[in-house]
Amino acid sequence: MNQSKKHQKHAKLTRPQIGKFGRTEWAIIGTPCGNIQQLAYQLVGLLSKHFQMAYVDADHASGDEEKDPTVTPQNAMDAGASAEYIDKIHFHRFDKRAQLDDFQYREQFYGVDGVIVNGNHFLAKQQIVVVDPKKEASLRKKLDRLSAVRLFLLTPGVDSVPEYLQEAVEDWENIPVLSFSDREQIAEELRNDLKANISKVKGLVLAGGKSQRMGSDKGLLTYHGKPQREHMADLLAGLCADVYLSCRPGQVEATQTEIKLLPDSFLGLGPFGAILTAFREDPNAAWMVVACDLPLLDEATLEYLVSHRNPSKVATAFLNPATDFPDPLVTIWEPRAYPALLSFLAQGYSCPRKVLINTEIELLEIPAAAALRNVNTPEDFQAVQHLLAAQ
Repeated sequence: MNQSKKHQKHAKLTRPQIGKFGRTEWAIIGTPCGNIQQLAYQLVGLLSKHFQMAYVDADHASGDEEKDPTVTPQNAMDAGASAEYIDKIHFHRFDKRAQLDDFQYREQFYGVDGVIVNGNHFLAKQQIVVVDPKKEASLRKKLDRLSAVRLFLLTPGVDSVPEYLQEAVEDWENIPVLSFSDREQIAEELRNDLKANISKVKGLVLAGGKSQRMGSDKGLLTYHGKPQREHMADLLAGLCADVYLSCRPGQVEATQTEIKLLPDSFLGLGPFGAILTAFREDPNAAWMVVACDLPLLDEATLEYLVSHRNPSKVATAFLNPATDFPDPLVTIWEPRAYPALLSFLAQGYSCPRKVLINTEIELLEIPAAAALRNVNTPEDFQAVQHLLAAQ
């Protein structure tokens, strides 16, 4: 078969930059599990002030216990339940009897910033290698797991990276070496990773509506000397790594603009579909989404949104005083919003505001409420024109 005509069985999608559990993860390896657990707990305590952290471990002792059939079960799982949920007041516990793999792990961890993993039991994108003579024999058997070593940690009595690790780890001399007890410096290195992995922001101007109440394309109305969709794109250009114009597939041929077009690939869902289409285009970016029918939205308001962005939340949005709800169409949607949006769609909901209301977001008071005033009818258009002329 001609390679140029080789059949493409599946859609070619850009995949999120996710490891086994999350976008930023480290497996601690080379020391007993008790040491790993203690270090992980302390690092989580230091990092969780500004980032959402998770820890992954295995409890083999629990799995090895024989269940005595004559003893009354202490929980539903022991009684044979497939799942058990307990509201622990300060946190939630969900036990599930199932085989999990990378796909299921990622579903559970998409909402966190960083995942610390017990590397004696699980793999991760990056590794933190503890040089502990007590576990040298074990570590020598696991050298193939050292694919991207981030740190070497030396236990008491060890003053250098041993030769067997130098041979196994490429470019080892450029990897930071810290004391196993220096928790603050270890946390600072991981904190730098988390900051470096904050997603860049791309811009999306929503211009795919049918403008039925207006009677003409709202994106082509002029308030600031150029079509409104181009004005909005210009506002975003100074704040975003790239800017796209969201449109319906049927608009592409008729749209004359230098802005990059992003026709909906999730059809019939309005703004919800446009946001999903943006994440399908680049699931590793955060998307600052603005509607094209907000002629009073200005650069200062968008700068305020960007400066108060919280990448550890699903989104950063303004509270709209007119509705007393988050406004989904002047919002920064983080990469973790993509699986959240898909989950709501799978449950039969296509309202981006409902997603904001029912997920963890950063909700801001807007500096000037007029910035959220939208224009839907010819009467709205005339009123805003008069308002702008009087300024």
